[in-house]
Amino acid sequence: MRIARAAPVACLLLVGCEGVQSTLAPTGPEAQHIAQLFWVMVAGSGAILFAVILLTAIALFASARRRAFLAGDTVVLAGGLIFPVVTLSALLIYGLVMLGAGPGKMAASPDRIEVAGERWWWRVVYRDDAGSAVESANELRIPLGRAVEIELSSDNVIHSFWAPRLAGKLDMIPGRKTALTLSAETAGVSRGQCAEYCGGVHALMAFNVVAMPQNEYDEWRLREFQPAQEPTTQETREGKALFLSHGCGACHAIRGTPAAGRLGPDLTHVGGRISIGAAILAADEASIARWITHNQDIKPGNLMPAFDIFSESELLALSRYLASLR
Repeated sequence: MRIARAAPVACLLLVGCEGVQSTLAPTGPEAQHIAQLFWVMVAGSGAILFAVILLTAIALFASARRRAFLAGDTVVLAGGLIFPVVTLSALLIYGLVMLGAGPGKMAASPDRIEVAGERWWWRVVYRDDAGSAVESANELRIPLGRAVEIELSSDNVIHSFWAPRLAGKLDMIPGRKTALTLSAETAGVSRGQCAEYCGGVHALMAFNVVAMPQNEYDEWRLREFQPAQEPTTQETREGKALFLSHGCGACHAIRGTPAAGRLGPDLTHVGGRISIGAAILAADEASIARWITHNQDIKPGNLMPAFDIFSESELLALSRYLASLR
């Protein structure tokens, strides 16, 4: 009866193992190895726990002869010394083998992606073979079925890059560069998170990883290296003029315009991203307008001041212009 009552609770707990940020719903080989290691550890520790409970029950309720057997030198030596050494050594060896079992069979991508941890967002830099670079923010796009090396860095505090469904976490130490391999076997979006407390709005420092078929990725990358498209309507032209005249370009860059700021995210193709504000809001017109005027309510402590200086028509023109940058 107790088992029957506990079953629904267990099912509810297992529901939490799914989702865009679940280590137990892997979509890449690195994360699959981590999940496999986890289940092996769970099975092993569960078996050990069952054995300990059984021996405890024998010690409490069995006959005197059986309890005396548990106190013998052979049992103490086997259970207290030999068993831990053998078990822990086996788990250590298995873990080391799993650590070395990366996506070696996957084709390596020639693309170079750099990710820098900012306060409190992610600067993403794509480079081509000629050395040209373009920036994005809070979103990585990788080709499906190819291993991509991500170079990680930080020039402020320690961050930790973690895309649970694709790979393990890796710290980003100021003054050092580290590398992490990401690869995906399933197309779609995985959510990532800073896994090291970095002050301020650390809990709202997330990002998205988008795995795309190779042809779609190539098309997207080609567009990404292009400058921002020119506005095609009177309203979006007014929005561009407002962006440039109100100092937005001091913090943000839009390639192809005089805006060349480096303090905040590059907005050249912001309308083509999944989200803004480090995976907080959708990258649509309404969300962009809301972020401009209420970002300190949405993400308290972020380094962008709230701009409530625009009239309703100006805010509409500005947000519509930014949303059109794809």
